[in-house]
Amino acid sequence: LVLEEKGIYSAEKFIVARRLMYWMVYLHKTSLAAENVLVRVLRRAKELIMQGEHVPASEALNYFLSRDLQSGEFDNHALKMYALLDDTDILSALKQWMHHDDFILSYLSRSIINRRLPKIELRKNDFTEEEINRRKKEVLEKYPVSEKEIQYLVFNGEVQNQAYQKNEGPIIILKKNGALADVAAASDQLNLKALSSSVHKYFMCYPKEELPDAI
Repeated sequence: LVLEEKGIYSAEKFIVARRLMYWMVYLHKTSLAAENVLVRVLRRAKELIMQGEHVPASEALNYFLSRDLQSGEFDNHALKMYALLDDTDILSALKQWMHHDDFILSYLSRSIINRRLPKIELRKNDFTEEEINRRKKEVLEKYPVSEKEIQYLVFNGEVQNQAYQKNEGPIIILKKNGALADVAAASDQLNLKALSSSVHKYFMCYPKEELPDAI
């Protein structure tokens, strides 16, 4: 992307806004917890179906939950089934899974539907094995899950935010004399170069004291 020099301020505002949007919206603690719970509830549904248990779902959603498709196996039929998927399939499935006999599937589904998401800690330093194991031990004592299944209720990960990636998507400023310069070098904003650096944060999710309410 090449902008005339007079457009540099718009580029600066775009980069700053991108950084704020990521930390305040896309990577907000609540969004992060909800996304990870949704991933795990779908993973649990798939696991149960693969074990032969009945897990109700729409035809399109069931197509993917009942198959272990690899990237090379996405034929025209798989693509058509994927195109049929939308948030209605997921929401409808979650409302049914709330009452499933499997505790984990029910618990995770209720967490999303009832907006009772797990507690999430977000910080700059990674969590130690001791901290993670302590949380797992506490949950194992309170919830009817096995050590193998604890991964669905206690989990950790890493997120990163790089507002401006010079190597992958550079913004070039065209100066009046015809010279080209990267926006981070051409800008008089001292913090713009800092926004080119990747910021890493670490999170850990685990159940709150109370169970999500059943409906």
